[in-house]
Formats: sequence, C-alpha cells, structure tokens
Amino acid sequence: MNWLEEVKWDANGLVPVIAQEQGSNDVLMFAWMNREALAKTAELGRAVYFSRSRNKLWFKGEESGHVQTVHEIRVDCDNDVVLLKVTQLGHEPGIACHTGRHSCFFSKYENGQWVVTEPVLKDPESIYK
Repeated sequence: MNWLEEVKWDANGLVPVIAQEQGSNDVLMFAWMNREALAKTAELGRAVYFSRSRNKLWFKGEESGHVQTVHEIRVDCDNDVVLLKVTQLGHEPGIACHTGRHSCFFSKYENGQWVVTEPVLKDPESIYK
C-alpha cells in the first residue's frame, strides 16, 4: 500500500500538521497538508503545507526566508495527524510565526486572559515585503 493512502485525510483531502523543533521540542506551528504537500515534504526534506486561504501549496519560507528543514515525518496512532520534526532556518533563533515570533503559540491563559509570553524577534513588516 502507498504510504500516503495510510493517512486519514479529512473530507477536504487535508490532514492537520504540527511542526515541532528538533532539539528543543518547542511546538512551532500548526498547519494543513494535502497529499501533494506531504509527498513534496518527503521528497524535498523541507516543509510544504497547503494554504486553505490561498487554496495552493505553501512552501514554508517562500516569502519570509524562514524555511523548515524536515528531519522526521511522523503520524499519530490514528493516522490522522502528522508531526514534523524540523529545524527552523532564516533567523537565529528561528522564526516560525508570521508575527515574527519563534512559535505561533505565544499566548498563554492566565487568570481569565491571554498573556503574550514570547517577544517579537523581527518586525513582520520587514519580513513580508
């Protein structure tokens, strides 16, 4: 059986993907992939996602330069979530979020409100021209 057929794709032909930083194990971001994006990721060794808003493949870093090198591709026990172990390139420390932060998960719930816990490492205006 083709390994792509073992993935449980949703009704739109997509699977949720978590990008986790190799070494630190920080969860960097959440995105989606279709079959083509997952196949390209495996082929190229760099993260390729599917942009639902643009309805096309999104090569992580194509605009920002913040490419994700993929070390491992894993699937969960139900085959319906993909985990990428990545190195975030393009800035030290790596920026994964379009807000210029290391991780997209920079807000933490505290006492009834969301508190920003990570600084902006680079102004998004200078990243996306």
